[in-house]
Amino acid sequence: METFAIRRLVEFADTDMAGVVHFTAYFRFMEAAEHAFLRSRGITLIDSQRPGLVWPRVKCGFEYRAPLRFDDEFEVQLSLVAVGRASLTVRAEIIRDGQVLAVGHSVNACCRQSRTGKLKAVPIPTAVRKQLESATPPARGNRNSKQARRGA
Repeated sequence: METFAIRRLVEFADTDMAGVVHFTAYFRFMEAAEHAFLRSRGITLIDSQRPGLVWPRVKCGFEYRAPLRFDDEFEVQLSLVAVGRASLTVRAEIIRDGQVLAVGHSVNACCRQSRTGKLKAVPIPTAVRKQLESATPPARGNRNSKQARRGA
């Protein structure tokens, strides 16, 4: 997938008492880029056409390399790493002036939520999968995929 990017400005509410971005804000930055990417594909996480379909996070994390500070302008570059049977995996890089400050990842499960609130993993709907597939990198380790990329 090509990298999808959004630009942001560090707000005062994103920082701690020292004016350094609080570690939890990076998750909001990644999520904002993720939602913008999905909207660009015509996908929304709250879909009136598919009631009961939800996308809870099942795994996420960040590696912090250097701090962002109040009033810094930065970019969030998001890549769709994988589309599984019932999950999406994304990677986000937080970049200021060409320097990667943090690298994060998130795995979201496609689930059906019952009226009682219980979640059950379900396959990603075909229409949603098609909207995502053009943004997914070729399969790794598949000889045929390699040959197709080389034009063989």
